Amino acid sequence: MESSETQLDLVQNGSGYDIEEEIKAFDESKAGVKGLVDSGIVKIPSFFVVPEKVVSSQPTPAHLQVPVIDLKDIRDDPVRHEKVIKEIRSALEIWGFFQVVNHGVSKDITEGMIEGVKGFHEGKNEVKREYYTRDVKKKVTYTSNALIHKTKAADWKDTLYFRMAPDSPRPEELPVVCRETTIKYSAYIRGLGDTLLKLVSEALGLNPNYLIEFGCAKGLKIMCHYYPPCPEPNRTLGSKPHTDPDFLTILMQDHIGGLQVFHQNQWINVPPIPDAFVINAGDLLQLISNGKFKSVEHRVLANHNGPRISVASFFAIYDRMCGPIKELLSDENPPLYKEVPLMEYITQYTWKEQDGGMTTLDRFRL
Repeated sequence: MESSETQLDLVQNGSGYDIEEEIKAFDESKAGVKGLVDSGIVKIPSFFVVPEKVVSSQPTPAHLQVPVIDLKDIRDDPVRHEKVIKEIRSALEIWGFFQVVNHGVSKDITEGMIEGVKGFHEGKNEVKREYYTRDVKKKVTYTSNALIHKTKAADWKDTLYFRMAPDSPRPEELPVVCRETTIKYSAYIRGLGDTLLKLVSEALGLNPNYLIEFGCAKGLKIMCHYYPPCPEPNRTLGSKPHTDPDFLTILMQDHIGGLQVFHQNQWINVPPIPDAFVINAGDLLQLISNGKFKSVEHRVLANHNGPRISVASFFAIYDRMCGPIKELLSDENPPLYKEVPLMEYITQYTWKEQDGGMTTLDRFRL
């Protein structure tokens, strides 16, 4: 029996394995996309290839820029506070996305997290393999393309995953190389999440603590993505088009770029801004806001340059029923969605490509 590494070599040399065998060899190597790059490939495996028309992207029109919101002095200046609430309301109604600066998370915390993630992904394979699994019940995992057998094309990335709340892992469960930085970073991100959820509550015309008391901040998952340089970036994607199955996402991206949001029927670049976070509404925020705030498709392009590193923090909880907030409903604004058990929502979550162009939220429309 060939080793998984040898199987992968044979697949790359065109020795007769079909695509399922190719995927199996890739998965069993437990080396991820980085392992492919380290092997010196010049062409990507066939199961990463997407149609060229999906990958191609036009330059972003100058007048279409994702809003940037300055959080400076919002606690001490009532005028600034009201201005920021209006800006968040507009951004989530029109874009579903915005970036924030002066958010209170120090540069040493963000840079430390980036270095910790990079250290893990570029560390020894025998260490990474200890965490490699598709068991969704585990609190700490490393994998490449968790749903690789259910997608039309795999993403050009590897992912280190932490479930930090409500039931956080013990410190010793975290990889040594990023243990301290992850604990610090998650604490700061939870604080920023609370701040943003209060502002979003006010943007909906609700009490500042409404969404926190609702449970939006109860769960926190952190996905640390590593996008190796790609030898054929025009034939694949770093992350396929998707929406997020949560209430709110806080994304830290490095300087490489590649994130795009779908707006006005075109893909718009979300350029990296030093010391900024990218914020977006998830499906559950669109659901409870009765469609007022938009959960918008986004994707990441593959790139010759790299690695690109991003850290996405997802705020969500799934152990309750959820529907449009009753305080937002009226005769003029009737419910657009039925009340659903969130566990049912998450088990049915799919990408448009899997469901004939239908989103998960579409299935719960009244």
